[in-house]
Amino acid sequence: MAKAKAVCLDSIKNPSPRMPVIGVFAPGDPRIDADSRKRAQNIAAMVADMISGTIIMPNGQPVQVVYSDILVDGEPQADIVAQQFRNAGVNILVCAPDTWSFPQLTSISLLQQFPNDTPMNITCGNSGPKPGVVYAHALSGAISQYGRLVTLNVGNWADTGLNPVMSNQTAKNLIDWCYSAVTFVALKGRRVVVFGHDSMGMETALAHIIPTRNTFGLEITRLDMKLLADMLKKEAYDKSELTVLRGWIDKNIGKRLEIKTAEDDKRFNQSLAMYLIVRDLMKQLNAVGGGFMSQLEWGSDKRGIPMPVADVMESLFNSTFDHNGPKEAIPYATEADTQALLTMLFTTWLSGGNPPLFMDLRKIWEAWEIKDLAKKLAIKNLPKNADWLKKGLVDGNNSGSASFNWAALPGADVKKIMPQISMPLADPDYFPGGGNSITFMTPAGIEGIAGRMAYCAANNKFSFIWDEAVTTDVPEKLGKTMCSLTDPKWPHTFLVPKYATMVEYKQYAAANHLHMIWNTPVARLQHWMDMTGVVSVTPWAARPSFIEGVDRPKPLLHLING
Repeated sequence: MAKAKAVCLDSIKNPSPRMPVIGVFAPGDPRIDADSRKRAQNIAAMVADMISGTIIMPNGQPVQVVYSDILVDGEPQADIVAQQFRNAGVNILVCAPDTWSFPQLTSISLLQQFPNDTPMNITCGNSGPKPGVVYAHALSGAISQYGRLVTLNVGNWADTGLNPVMSNQTAKNLIDWCYSAVTFVALKGRRVVVFGHDSMGMETALAHIIPTRNTFGLEITRLDMKLLADMLKKEAYDKSELTVLRGWIDKNIGKRLEIKTAEDDKRFNQSLAMYLIVRDLMKQLNAVGGGFMSQLEWGSDKRGIPMPVADVMESLFNSTFDHNGPKEAIPYATEADTQALLTMLFTTWLSGGNPPLFMDLRKIWEAWEIKDLAKKLAIKNLPKNADWLKKGLVDGNNSGSASFNWAALPGADVKKIMPQISMPLADPDYFPGGGNSITFMTPAGIEGIAGRMAYCAANNKFSFIWDEAVTTDVPEKLGKTMCSLTDPKWPHTFLVPKYATMVEYKQYAAANHLHMIWNTPVARLQHWMDMTGVVSVTPWAARPSFIEGVDRPKPLLHLING
């Protein structure tokens, strides 16, 4: 026999990252009648069709969904479906049982052909005739007992009929889980690009490179800020595009862009050039997020040559549009705060691409403090039912990383967003390198999840301190005074957490930065934490341990392993 030769693979000019693919299958029992088998096949197709087109990645691309019409009756069928799924690139599994069967011979024989961290969901109707729900419980218990994570979604569809349709709540539960699975799978092997080291020696912002790699499969590419300074000096960007970008800013900001001298004008153009340079570098590296140290060496240390602030660059990355039109929000952290970056990256993906909010926990107002300030300002007739008057509020503001989208309500057009934004000159004492800040006031009524990731060396685990929250507003005179007590040149978001008191919020901040993503179901965050092993931290006395319709039920694995 001739010796087999190694095969040299074809070259790839434009590599693409591994994409998430959801595979739906149904187990079966060879003893059941033909109509029951057909119903089981139809349910697999129904589940696949329901989620197809509903799971969207941040770039707007829908996640591919495939299914098999081969019922997994036993090991041979498990091998066939597993190969079908491998050929299709499936890395997320959804089992849709409708009949009793034997877990080890069916779904477990298929599951064991995939890596241990492959997300798996069991979604079934609470139907009794065969019954698939009994199988679902048997399978969930079996998988959990051998230490593998599985999510059980016992929902509802008709007990009889060849073409049942799942209920809306069942669909919602599955969709939320799918978003979590996609975030978990799609970001493995991806990278973020961070310029510089931990800003101002803030250890809460350290790049925990090895734990990040081991926990999330995410790489942190580190570049020195000197590279950016050199590329600015070399003018390593498209000068014609810089002209277009500056023209877009001038058109949309106009006189709200504060430029007093020719040097101010030059520094602002450098800030815009930074966006073009870093954008192109990130494209070359297929990066999904980034961060920039800035302080102190870049813009504040007079022993060197202070450079312009990166505020406009960071805001453009975090927004869903720029001078070229609609774009993907690329989470970008000011002060090279990598845990801020991780927080924004994961929540942006969990939301399907919503723009992240980056802010300082600049001042936490208890309700009595707001009332005292209003009294000093002789403001009467305060709204009695205002959330901030009952509970207080968080004044979040930080010019860096301020997504333009947060100047208006979700879904607002660029023409409504940009008129709310001003760009004053940066504080010359803190930022002698000059440049322009970003400022706006976030409108009231935006609901979402606010929080912050943290890392603990004592247990080598990441955690997520979070609460549901809503943005609010106060009377204009009161608001201006509150903003002037922190920094009127920066954007402000007045935030009211749903369960945390202001006293609790003061005590349990993981760092000086806080982040928020809008319109994201709580269950998505919880499912993702289940998959990654991130610890959920909600120390708020008023929050129940389980809220039906909001929280996901805890995985059986977490309960039986203590």
